[in-house]
Amino acid sequence: MKKLTIFLLVPLLILSASWGFTGHKTIGQIAFQHLSPKAKASVQALLGNESLADAATWADEVRNDPEYKNTASWHFINVPLGLSFEQFQQQVTSGDKMNVYTALLDEEKQLTDPSTTRDQKVAALKFIAHFVGDMHQPMHVSRAEDKGGNMIQLNYEGQGTNLHALWDTKLLEHGGSNYQQLAEKYDHPSEAEIKEWQAKPPIIWAWESYQISSKLYEEIDGMKSRSIDNNYYESHIGIVERRITQAGIRLAGVLNALFEHGPVPPAATTSGPTGQQSNIAAAPVIEISDAGNHIGQTVKVTAKAYSSRDMGSFTLVNLGASYPNQLLTLVLRGDAKRKGQDIDGKMVTVTGKVIDYKGKPEIEVRDPSQLSVQ
Repeated sequence: MKKLTIFLLVPLLILSASWGFTGHKTIGQIAFQHLSPKAKASVQALLGNESLADAATWADEVRNDPEYKNTASWHFINVPLGLSFEQFQQQVTSGDKMNVYTALLDEEKQLTDPSTTRDQKVAALKFIAHFVGDMHQPMHVSRAEDKGGNMIQLNYEGQGTNLHALWDTKLLEHGGSNYQQLAEKYDHPSEAEIKEWQAKPPIIWAWESYQISSKLYEEIDGMKSRSIDNNYYESHIGIVERRITQAGIRLAGVLNALFEHGPVPPAATTSGPTGQQSNIAAAPVIEISDAGNHIGQTVKVTAKAYSSRDMGSFTLVNLGASYPNQLLTLVLRGDAKRKGQDIDGKMVTVTGKVIDYKGKPEIEVRDPSQLSVQ
């Protein structure tokens, strides 16, 4: 009976990891070595004595905690095979649930938003360090029906495993090197490679993984035996090395850009509701069509909610028109998120600071008193 219990626990542990601790730590180590002075100082100011390598594993460590149980889907992208890039991009950016791509973009906003607290910025930094790595693991951008390869059973080095675990840990840890040794071995990209890799946007990182996982599925489907030998290792370890290195270099690029001007001061935690209510009361009333002209200002606006989408940890509400033609986007978080239920088609009045998000005006709402729904 005890042996049976141990056997049943194995798949659960495999499902909870990504690149394994060794892979994520290697990515964090490589990234830290390519940070600008401002980015390095900003990272150290947030993490204290914790290294970026250690922080890169945190998102996996807390996935089963009640506070973070909603982040399970944030570590991968599930899409069918055979998509064109346009089809792939549409599925990745328009799903009902958060995925590793949309979660990464959201955490980048959290890190640089002056209204987020220090604790929120620390969590955002750790999520970013992890999600960049996840996006470069090919089996984290793969099909849903086999749970990213978790249901495809294999035999490697005389032991049972699966396609996902093979790419998470088995190939990378085959040689027995620790993350410092792997970072030293892998971290030799040319200046041209660094420039090229960092110039590509995150959707391309995900597309690269999708193309690789599509080939991996094709290979496995064509095998007569599901027993993997050293030939498989020799022919695929170069892909692992390249994806780990690209992830580290691109993580550094992300953090260098986010901390270009140094750390973003966290929101004050002692101002209390009185100051907030004062700001709300003093906010000028504007037309929704004019929201884009008030970036950085706290305003009050009334408009119709045309569409909304629950993203797990927050709800997006499109005012003035449906996505992608909305005139203003609301991001409802925390206690304010519940106000996003059945909001479509209703008139809403919102007060908050307008920010620019990829050329579109946006207001983040955390306090329910900022939003009234009619």
